Amino acid sequence: MADKADAPLDDLMMAMDVVDTLRHDEDLVAKELGAEDRDKRMIARLREVYASQGIEVPDHILQAGVEGLKEDRFVYAPPSAGAMRLLARIYVTRMIWSKWLGGLVLACVILVAGWQFLVVAPRERAAAALQVELTREIPETLTSLSQRIAGLNPEKTALEEAGRLESAGRTAAEDKNIEAARKAVADLRTLASDLAAVYDVRIVSRPGTPTGVTRIPDANPNAKNYYLIVEAIGPDGKAVERTVKSEEDGKEKTVTIWAQRVPESTFEKVRKDKEADGIVQDNLLGTKVRGKLGVDWKDAVEKGAITTW
Repeated sequence: MADKADAPLDDLMMAMDVVDTLRHDEDLVAKELGAEDRDKRMIARLREVYASQGIEVPDHILQAGVEGLKEDRFVYAPPSAGAMRLLARIYVTRMIWSKWLGGLVLACVILVAGWQFLVVAPRERAAAALQVELTREIPETLTSLSQRIAGLNPEKTALEEAGRLESAGRTAAEDKNIEAARKAVADLRTLASDLAAVYDVRIVSRPGTPTGVTRIPDANPNAKNYYLIVEAIGPDGKAVERTVKSEEDGKEKTVTIWAQRVPESTFEKVRKDKEADGIVQDNLLGTKVRGKLGVDWKDAVEKGAITTW
């Protein structure tokens, strides 16, 4: 039998070992707990168990173990479910769920930032720019163009048209109809440009370019249309671009040279002029002065023009 010095366990640890021994020896507990002198028999049985292992255990330790078994001492009882237990589990597993939560938060931040930068911010800037255009830029442009037109001392019809366009543009801007407002500005700008234009309409007379052409209209094969090839020449001697609508296809083109429809008498007059010496001496067909929209024609012309021949 071993000496007490050979046993490293103190009384408490020994009592815990006694209880553990009792729990693992289920037959001992089942039998002895039902007897009248169960405590004595359990102590005697425990003494035999430890003696067989070469361990000497004092009786008071054995008695403490038996009492501890009956009182469920030295038994770990897990805490019951509840808020505190849930909080404890959350805290213990924080390193796991915090990574997923951090990733989710980061993804949300990136998504929100991207939406703000790529969608919301551009939309807000566009809305702000549109508001400025409707409330300030368009009204100011309409006023400026109207003043410019008035300064050209235009004919009555042109002045009335300018007033109509300005009013339409302001109404569209107030109604936030940006397309209609922009169109009114564009039309008023074109009107101002047309009124300010100054040029002569001259008959072309140079090698490589015809002076006149004729057409037989599809609608009336028995008729013939006469055209003189003309160009607009500004005060500086350079060609001026004009927007001309072709009566053959109804399309508008910006050109410097076009064919103006004229009566046969005007066409024949120019033909004879050119036949004399190969040059059209009297090549001035009309004059456009500042403040007027139309051309003051020197010779008779007819409504209509073509842009290809």
